[in-house]
Amino acid sequence: MKLTESLFRLPLLNRIERPPVVSVLRLAGPIGHVGPLRSGMSLESLAEPIEHAFKLPNLSAVALIVNSPGGSPVQSALIAQRIRDLADEKNVKVYAFCEDVAASGGYWLACAADEIYAAQSSIVGSIGVVSAGFGFQDLIQRYGIERRVHASGEKKVILDPFREEDPDDVSRLEAIQAEVHDDFKAMVRARRGKRLKADGDTLFSGEFWTGRRAFELGLVDAIGEARHTLRGIYGDKVRLRPVQPRRGWLRRKLRFGTAIHGGALPEGWAGDVLAALEERALWSRFGL
Repeated sequence: MKLTESLFRLPLLNRIERPPVVSVLRLAGPIGHVGPLRSGMSLESLAEPIEHAFKLPNLSAVALIVNSPGGSPVQSALIAQRIRDLADEKNVKVYAFCEDVAASGGYWLACAADEIYAAQSSIVGSIGVVSAGFGFQDLIQRYGIERRVHASGEKKVILDPFREEDPDDVSRLEAIQAEVHDDFKAMVRARRGKRLKADGDTLFSGEFWTGRRAFELGLVDAIGEARHTLRGIYGDKVRLRPVQPRRGWLRRKLRFGTAIHGGALPEGWAGDVLAALEERALWSRFGL
């Protein structure tokens, strides 16, 4: 049989050159708890879209669009690890593109990629651990409110916002933060390796920088945005396929609004208000 005849017998789809495909997964918002007034990223909410991102036909790469001020170190590590596990299993390259902010846990997510890009004015870094809260002890005294807490276990109630701060409690918290910080630093060193161009005192101080400066420090590989960069790598015919997480955001918002108009607030609403304020504070740390 002649070669031309054998080629003619091949299925038509096999003889059509397929353009490369890059799935695009957006990782946006704070990382951690999800409540009626606060939507955040977690492995639970992202597991399905992450899996889907690595299953698209004719897949050449996965692009992560990161825009996060950080949050839970545990969820940051879990999400990043799931991405790395699938990238290694499928032998698929991963790119991260930092938008407004890839700081703290947001930078942790970016480090799941093989290459990290940022805009010149992106905020990148904040490789550290922070814990914030409020002290209400003077407030409840002013209004004659009595705080009643019954606990079994000497250290069960620490850093109670309605009591004076205990130095021993603060020391315990700082020790835990130091351990988490060590994990963060180890992950960055493992993922970035010899590309890091500054010492640990500079990189791991909790400071953050513009994308331009982050490139000089080796925290990102280049200045660039997703579409232009991926077209440069895979050609003008590359297909960018967005993968959207399934969120119950609208349903929760509607339920919350209905409860307010009905004259009642849902259980835990005060905590969600504080969570929303905490989220606002996360973004405002970076001027947003």
